[in-house]
Amino acid sequence: MYVLVCDWLWYVVCVISGLRSSAVIREKYVHFLKEAKKQRKEAKLIKQLEKQKKEEDAERAKLEQSQNRKGRAYTVSVALPGSVLDNAQSTELRTYLAGQIARACVVFCVDEIVVFDEQGKMLSKSVEGEFKGVGKKGHACIQLARILQYLECPQYLRKWFFPKHQDLQYAGLLNPLDSPHHMRIDEESEYREGIVLDRPTKQGKGSLVNCGMRKDVRIDKQLQSGLRVTVQLNKTQDEESKINKGVVVAPHVPRTEGGLYWGYSVRLASCLSAVFTESPYKDGYDLTIGTSERGSNMDQSPLSPFKHLLIVFGGLQGLEASVDADQNLEVTDPSVLFDLYLNTCPGQGSRTIRTEEAILISMAGLKPKITAAFSDVSNGS
Repeated sequence: MYVLVCDWLWYVVCVISGLRSSAVIREKYVHFLKEAKKQRKEAKLIKQLEKQKKEEDAERAKLEQSQNRKGRAYTVSVALPGSVLDNAQSTELRTYLAGQIARACVVFCVDEIVVFDEQGKMLSKSVEGEFKGVGKKGHACIQLARILQYLECPQYLRKWFFPKHQDLQYAGLLNPLDSPHHMRIDEESEYREGIVLDRPTKQGKGSLVNCGMRKDVRIDKQLQSGLRVTVQLNKTQDEESKINKGVVVAPHVPRTEGGLYWGYSVRLASCLSAVFTESPYKDGYDLTIGTSERGSNMDQSPLSPFKHLLIVFGGLQGLEASVDADQNLEVTDPSVLFDLYLNTCPGQGSRTIRTEEAILISMAGLKPKITAAFSDVSNGS
């Protein structure tokens, strides 16, 4: 551009000097016009390309944001008998076994763990309040449920929800779950778990919630103190304010809207049939899978899309023992209870597969099938 300006000035000087008719000056002038036109075209093209790139980047960012926020609509539930703890030789080993089960379920994003009594003798099915579990033989369902709940709860909330108990005597030795809702104090996240604090608030102001942050969070509702709530924090916070702000959301929102794994819930069932009939979902489980060495090969059994998947594991004597002890069932063959009855480890080298091992093996085999089922739906296949 500097050269063109110089040529133009040269042309002006020549015109002033009376050399307008010079062939050299005319050639220079024509060259100047051509170069100027060429540069205008290049500048216009560059501008169009920059505009197109900005539009593509904006579209790509929008697509990535929508993909990142695309939630998971389906749920995965695992059911197992509490008697698996009776196979452990000591209180420490019982606790560690429960920790292995919790870790396996979290690794594969299980949303619900159902602990059922394969003997059908459990009277209490409540998982609220004070359990009357024991640290030795017996009441294994209650003890397993308590340890599973303890591990799922974020560390900063455990002192409020889990008073000292002999079932949790060795829980501090267990490996942490380290799931997404177990936040560090300075970790940034859109969602957090918290407990409603017993602090007076002004009329029309929401309750204060401890979410494990340096500041308490004021929510949009007035709730009873002591409740565990899921809080969605406001995107913009006043750094000078003494409290943060947020809104209370349903526990499933981080999963369904944020696409995050948000831990599991624990449910007690008095027998095997109660696992199905007392489902927390309105229409129950639309796909059920039983696991047994007598089942069909899992590799040859694809999965169709579902809303709520249930995978049931047997105890030391398999699902047959649970069926025989359940007075509500008139069948003797467990396979008729399930949509799929699968052998998740064909050709096993050991006579038995322990339940905690079966969970890992089965979920590892089912995980790609679940992903494939829903990726086919998203691709329109």
